[in-house]
Amino acid sequence: MSNHQSKPKKNSVSIKKGDTVKVIAGKDKGAEGKVIQVLREEQRVLVEGVNRIKRHTKVQNQGGRAGTTGGIITAEAPIHVSNVMLVEGDGVTRIGFRRDEVTKRRPDGSEYTAQRSVRISRKSGKDI
Repeated sequence: MSNHQSKPKKNSVSIKKGDTVKVIAGKDKGAEGKVIQVLREEQRVLVEGVNRIKRHTKVQNQGGRAGTTGGIITAEAPIHVSNVMLVEGDGVTRIGFRRDEVTKRRPDGSEYTAQRSVRISRKSGKDI
């Protein structure tokens, strides 16, 4: 193993399912869409209407009624998380984190303080 190889990345992706993101690089640059799925291990996201691919499928009729019809299916392919940015207001923003003190209650009724991580906008400083 050479010294130039990097350590395996931590599977932390700051973009979540349901976020509206804008593509900042690649063939769909400028497109906006909602995140359908986040693939943390591959550091990729599925964005609605972005990076569409066509898959040719064969007719499979074994299993009676459960067979699939053939044809060309258009679906979204995953896009790397570095090629998308979170949309906030009319522009895009980077994502930061802030730790907030919160009081939690145990099942027996006693209270304790804990820290909660909150996503914030780097541009405006507001919670996301």
